[in-house]
Amino acid sequence: MDLKKLPRHVAVIMDGNGRWAKQKGENRIFGHRNGVQSVRDVAEACAELGVEYLTVYAFSTENWSRPQLEVSALMTLLLKTMGGELKTLLKNDIRLSAIGDIDALPKSVAAELHDTIAKTAHCKRMQLTLALSYSGKSELINAFKKIANEVKLGNISTDQITEELIAANLQTAAMPDPELLIRTSGEHRISNFLLWQLAYSEFYFTEVMWPEFNKEELYKALLDYQNRERRFGKTSEQLSPQ
Repeated sequence: MDLKKLPRHVAVIMDGNGRWAKQKGENRIFGHRNGVQSVRDVAEACAELGVEYLTVYAFSTENWSRPQLEVSALMTLLLKTMGGELKTLLKNDIRLSAIGDIDALPKSVAAELHDTIAKTAHCKRMQLTLALSYSGKSELINAFKKIANEVKLGNISTDQITEELIAANLQTAAMPDPELLIRTSGEHRISNFLLWQLAYSEFYFTEVMWPEFNKEELYKALLDYQNRERRFGKTSEQLSPQ
């Protein structure tokens, strides 16, 4: 692996917890619990390699429609995980961040999230962002509303609406767009995740279920990424050194 050619930002759609648990004759929550170890492994590996940003799709707005028992168990697991992983984050110099409709989370979960974010704010090695109660469409709608309000107030004109302005009004404004998106469990879609930010990302799909996605699987994804040619609309000849 060429450490000089690592993506600055890796995004992950963690999929397959429920199916993995079912294959083992367990309930879906068993799969979610085991998926926490994969988050830990991948975060530590990214930090060790030098990846600057890791964003994981932890809970979408659509996930609220799942059975109430599963949603409640997920929120409880999230609460316990944040408290339990604080030492790991601090040890690895990883700061925690979050995007999504955080106000929609149970108050206890939101409070623990804000507390962990505050306690890791000084960490500089890598930023781990949890997408919680997140919707890419909603993020874009909110950005457009903010810009429209500025136009209405006369602070900007429609001619000043650019890609840069829209990006600056997204929740991810403080970080670069992901160069690599990883999705586990064999599904081939982005499921309303980072719709704007993934415009030029490389996609890596694997059949491996999330609870079995470990450091070795991450290395496979990164090696695959390094073997791709990122042209951004140009030809291979244009990218080749003269």
